[in-house]
Amino acid sequence: MSVQYFEGVGRRKEAVARVRVMPGSGRFIVNGKDGAAYFTRLGDLDAVMMPFKAIGQANSTYDVTVVVRGGGVTGQTDAVKLGLARALVKMDPALLPTLRKSGLLTRDARAKERKKPGLKRARKAPTYTKR
Repeated sequence: MSVQYFEGVGRRKEAVARVRVMPGSGRFIVNGKDGAAYFTRLGDLDAVMMPFKAIGQANSTYDVTVVVRGGGVTGQTDAVKLGLARALVKMDPALLPTLRKSGLLTRDARAKERKKPGLKRARKAPTYTKR
């Protein structure tokens, strides 16, 4: 049995998420776990479901499966959110203006700044000592 699905890839910092959306019963699976079990921080699951809220389908009738690798919790959350928004646009191109207006289709380009020579971190200098 072949199920039609729509795929979107989201990235943030070092995290990469491959999101598949297909008609179903509303299950949300991330790396083989339930979405609520994977995103345990307060507000993370709500942030991930923002694309559904933006299109007016908070109680989704779509099954979502996600494979996310790399990065930390915040990066993974934002990567899944972007991937989900991109998959929804592939599913229905008419949703593009709504998701674009909500700012869900823009990749957050902020990343960790590189360490500079002679400094402790990107900008933190060693403590100045006069003597």
